[in-house]
Amino acid sequence: MNLITLRDVSLSFGLPALLDRINLKISQGERICLLGRNGAGKSSLLKLLDGQLHVDSGELESRRGTVITRMSQEVPAGMDGSNYHVIAGGLGATGRSLEHYHQLSAKAEQLDQQGLDTLHKLHDQIDANDGWNAHQRISTVLSRLSLDADTPFASQSGGQQRRVLLGRALVRDPDVLLLDEPTNHLDIDMIGWLEEFLLASKVTLLFISHDRRFIQRLANRVLELDRGSLTDWDCDYTTYRKRRQQQIEAELKQEAEQDRKLAAEEVWIRKGIQARRTRNEGRVRALKKLRAERSARRNRTGQTAMNIQQSGKSGRIVIEADKLSFAYDGQPVVRDFSLTVMRGDRIGLLGPNGVGKTTLLRLLLGELEPDSGTVRHGTRLDIAYFDQQRAQLDENSSVIENLGHGSDHIDINGQPRHLISYLQDFLFAPDRARSPVNALSGGERNRLLLARLFSRPSNVLVMDEPTNDLDIDTLDLLEEKLAEYSGTLLLISHDRDFLDNVVTSTLSFEGGGVIREFVGGYEDWLRQRPDRQSPAPSTEAEAAEPAAGRPVVQDKPRTQKLSYKLQRELDQLPGRIEKLEAEQESLQSAMIEPDYFNNDKAAIAADKSRLGEIEQALSIAYARWDELEASGG
Repeated sequence: MNLITLRDVSLSFGLPALLDRINLKISQGERICLLGRNGAGKSSLLKLLDGQLHVDSGELESRRGTVITRMSQEVPAGMDGSNYHVIAGGLGATGRSLEHYHQLSAKAEQLDQQGLDTLHKLHDQIDANDGWNAHQRISTVLSRLSLDADTPFASQSGGQQRRVLLGRALVRDPDVLLLDEPTNHLDIDMIGWLEEFLLASKVTLLFISHDRRFIQRLANRVLELDRGSLTDWDCDYTTYRKRRQQQIEAELKQEAEQDRKLAAEEVWIRKGIQARRTRNEGRVRALKKLRAERSARRNRTGQTAMNIQQSGKSGRIVIEADKLSFAYDGQPVVRDFSLTVMRGDRIGLLGPNGVGKTTLLRLLLGELEPDSGTVRHGTRLDIAYFDQQRAQLDENSSVIENLGHGSDHIDINGQPRHLISYLQDFLFAPDRARSPVNALSGGERNRLLLARLFSRPSNVLVMDEPTNDLDIDTLDLLEEKLAEYSGTLLLISHDRDFLDNVVTSTLSFEGGGVIREFVGGYEDWLRQRPDRQSPAPSTEAEAAEPAAGRPVVQDKPRTQKLSYKLQRELDQLPGRIEKLEAEQESLQSAMIEPDYFNNDKAAIAADKSRLGEIEQALSIAYARWDELEASGG
């Protein structure tokens, strides 16, 4: 049964059109993911279906009585009041009456006669308008989403606020639910909860997301909006990826053949006067058609061409933390935590929003002083830091000014390059590169931060939520470049596939300041963690104030096959250990020679220092070998 039908619908805010004569049917029970590059028009299509925008041409029909609700990508500005107030607001005038009644009834014992009269009038008004069914729906939504009715909306984390906004959309009991980037600002536990909630719901779903695992779990149909056209893929996300690549290759081949034929015909039409006299008029008409087709073609959006500049090797030990502790307002965030980060480590940080992941990064970078414990940095460190709050960007300056700081050139791999050219690698057209930062979308801001980050050589990358707002093609490329990066990586992300594809170990925040290290990425963490049950969604209190608790003893992981990356690391460890031991033996042999101490004092000190580094590196390498073998090697 079709709930929504679009016929030859077009929508434009200028040229080219965002939607160019698209057709679409949405049937009951479908869970459809809408994909496309940033700026392709996905959010506009959702607003069109919601009635916030109107078509320029074509027809948009919905089955009589179909209720459509939408949860927007961003929290609306100025939204305040309690959770009950925000959710009831989704019901219009009835919701406002219920919210007023809820407020007054909560303090009925303190009301004077006038207040009691108002309460009785509201009761009669709600009763006359059959509003108690709506009241029951509000109570049901609050219960299903585990929300406290009287908690102030503005006091909650971004993840909790999005849960309330989901309740605002659900309270109308929609037939079709439209979700725009529902996983943005949610932690991994909350994303898992949302997946289960939507899978159990019978609502028809159309959602925009760049979270690949979320899409794979939910979508039974994929739509792709590209250059104004809508392509329908009646399959899951993994199958879509395979079929899409085949389609792109076929399209590029067809366009190349068309361009070759056009070029040949252009040569023919420009031949000498004799050829012009004898030319075939049908061939001339065919050439004109080829020219028109080529002119009308909308080229595929370019791919980001980011490259990470790498500086020389850092020292073997990058960061050494010993018994770190740190607390906010008496609540432990980090407690008695020790860690040695070696050159080339790729470490992910896992935990609910507000638990202290960014705080730990700042402690390790030396931006925060610990309450107790020490942090020691290694030698020759070139640290590049990606800040999820985007505090590094000047909102009132242009994109170019944020990158060039007064210069129109930048050094890339030792060569000067014009900023406009460099920014085009990150999909900034020249006019967009001159726009102020406050006019950029979330995806554009993230691409600008990546452009800044990769414009300077580094051997340590610290990235705090780099994947928010990035489209899937850019995510894929970022993963590829990070895999090629030979330096050290510290990464916070709630994108589960991104973690699996990038990191080789994880730090898990388990509450009360307890942080434990696990081998591998997200899936490996799921397998190894002591509590193998799906985690319950974190409450606002848990996010703002980590619960104190005893450390969890880690079970020895069951023997399973290692991932390719971890198996490769295990295979390379014996060779690395052999080289270290050979160097150790050589140094020790030299140091027992009778005339060794006749050498320069600085050289002797350097040898002793190097011998200490080798001993520590061997200790870590053997521990890592044991760890990997225990995990499945």
